[in-house]
Amino acid sequence: MTRRPIHIIGVPLDLGQGRRGVDMGPSALRIAGLDQRVAALGHAVTDRGDLHVPIPETRSPGDPTKKYIREIARVCQRLHHAALGSLRDGAIPLVLGGDHSLGAGSVAAASDWAQQRGLPIGLIWVDAHGDMNTPASSTSGNVHGMPLSALIGPEPQELARLAVRTPAVDPARTVLLGIRDLDDGERANVRSSGVRVFTMSDIDRQGMAAVARQAIEAAGAGTAGIHVSFDMDVCDPAIAPGVGTSVRGGLGFREAHLLMEMVADAGLLTSLDLVEVNPILDVQNTTATLAMELALSALGQTIL
Repeated sequence: MTRRPIHIIGVPLDLGQGRRGVDMGPSALRIAGLDQRVAALGHAVTDRGDLHVPIPETRSPGDPTKKYIREIARVCQRLHHAALGSLRDGAIPLVLGGDHSLGAGSVAAASDWAQQRGLPIGLIWVDAHGDMNTPASSTSGNVHGMPLSALIGPEPQELARLAVRTPAVDPARTVLLGIRDLDDGERANVRSSGVRVFTMSDIDRQGMAAVARQAIEAAGAGTAGIHVSFDMDVCDPAIAPGVGTSVRGGLGFREAHLLMEMVADAGLLTSLDLVEVNPILDVQNTTATLAMELALSALGQTIL
């Protein structure tokens, strides 16, 4: 079986949140052996290194409703360029974060690649949080809580205009999976957005197999494929202690793997983000190792 090449792109970005450490996430995933393990599946792997990202100490936060937005937008533009180049080369961009604000760039790239084929992109956003705050609704001004809002438009506008097509994704082909922690203002944004939502309660009631099947159908129908943006905080802290913003009651080990295995089985994966790994809060690189293993499941690792 011929497998698509994989391009690893590191984005050591932590400007989007208030807690430091996720900038070391790409290194932690590499230390976990990501490239070797992916290559062992039969993929040709190219590590394209890390994008340049400024550190908070060298910049002013600027607008308190969307801190560091100019710097974050520049990083996302670099990521857009890199990921789109990989997609045009026939590779799967495997983006290592870094905070989840980077998703505005990687998803915009997948959207532009799909548009060149005359189709929309499907999106499965796997996260404990909605990431659908706007500068008006956010209580913190942290941009890692805003990228999905930007992708379905129109705020924050600095991130919403990265893709040629705006909004970058169709809410009807966008799935938010695993949420269990929404801000009050954000809750209203999610409800009015038209995005398909599966909370942890839905997963508890229906089971991951049923939820994953519905998510893949919603994101995959009539699209050029599916971009999966996976925030490690969707997993329960018992299995992923080293994340940017942990919330109890998340996905278990097998639930997380089953989702990724079903994504692989569908054969629709165009691109993948693994974000919010914080080695400072981790235990013996447990969270980065789990993220690496989830990437393997999404890329077709099988038991037999």
